[in-house]
Amino acid sequence: MPCAGGVEGFLADEAHAITGLSGHDLMVGRGGVLLNASWRQALQLNLHSRLAQRVLVQLAEQPYRHEDDIYALAAAVAWEIWFTPRQSFKIDVTAQHSPLQSLNFAALRVKDAVADRFRAKAGVRPDVETRWPDVRIHLHLTASTATLSIDTSGEPLFKRGWREDKGDAPLKETLAAAMIAACGWDPHGGAPLPLYDPCCGSGTLAIEAAQIACRIAPGSLRRFGFEKLLPFQPHVWSALKDEAEQGVCAPAAPVFGSDIAHRMVDFAQRNAERAGVAHALQLRGGDALQRMPPSPQPGVLLLNPPYGERIAAAGSSGRSARERMDAVQRTGRESAQTEDGGDFFVQLAAHWKRHYSGWQAWMLTPDQQLPGKMRLKASRRVPLFNGPIECRLLRFDLVAGSMRTRTLASADAPQAPGIPDGDAR
Repeated sequence: MPCAGGVEGFLADEAHAITGLSGHDLMVGRGGVLLNASWRQALQLNLHSRLAQRVLVQLAEQPYRHEDDIYALAAAVAWEIWFTPRQSFKIDVTAQHSPLQSLNFAALRVKDAVADRFRAKAGVRPDVETRWPDVRIHLHLTASTATLSIDTSGEPLFKRGWREDKGDAPLKETLAAAMIAACGWDPHGGAPLPLYDPCCGSGTLAIEAAQIACRIAPGSLRRFGFEKLLPFQPHVWSALKDEAEQGVCAPAAPVFGSDIAHRMVDFAQRNAERAGVAHALQLRGGDALQRMPPSPQPGVLLLNPPYGERIAAAGSSGRSARERMDAVQRTGRESAQTEDGGDFFVQLAAHWKRHYSGWQAWMLTPDQQLPGKMRLKASRRVPLFNGPIECRLLRFDLVAGSMRTRTLASADAPQAPGIPDGDAR
């Protein structure tokens, strides 16, 4: 199962919780997790994983030196047990240090092998469809090894099926889930804490958290690629979905979100309704520099803050009302900008220290100098990738009335698997 950089350890923990696999049956690699799993467990992972990008079933692997080796590898796979010549297919290729000059030509050789095998077996070949194929075949190339897999997910797993209203460059649901996993927020633990995103945009973080609090499976609203594959058994899939539905519960912890742009709050509310969690979170309009804590109990602030010009879409201190509304109308909220935040982050830190004493604040940023700009000390730095952008999820332990933060012992902070306190790679 591939995942974003920095998420591998969290995905391994999640896969263990979903399938029960561990030891030699579950191995963590760069950019993903490899499982020795059953077909039923592959369906479970599609339904329940919040962190995986896809669930791939590995069919063949061998060393290669040129494109003819790739053709031979693909020709030996029994594609006829996975799909029929009446279905369309597509080849996706990824590579790390491959010696081949053209990945497109490598994909063409796989396509030829699949078509030739079907023609030899059934006298007819399936069509290639690049936009909406029935079946996706993945070829992964390292410097010396070629691996062929079939995709059981179809569309990427971050597409949960509930997002219709969104701003510019919305935060992917899988990254939002990774942020929640990395900060250690567990609504089903002994003493669940409230969670609050003061820059919620179209609601990705808050909705993911609310679904976790209600034990709603992230894949419960969407279709999957495995539904078009020959091993698919509708009664098995129906039983898995029924089991997931029976596990849904009342929210185990309060979840809050707010945004200065009321248009974005409306988007978040409609998304929450489609996601089945409108009852499980509270969404409000409001400036991040002015909003008071939504709960009397200290909890977790978790946010992907705006940068540069989009600062106005989070907080507007020092701007006229006209400037404020013009900026909000120009910008959508959720994105990973890299420009200097200037006074916004200084004012945000001061607001937190004045009003959010006892809270943990976790902030995703590509700016490694941000703690200095905020005059705060990060007690944790967890590496995460927002697409190709290398970021850090920073933890600040907030103390009132001081330009310092309390650096708590690591025992009170859930540790990322394999990632110690401080910066790590």
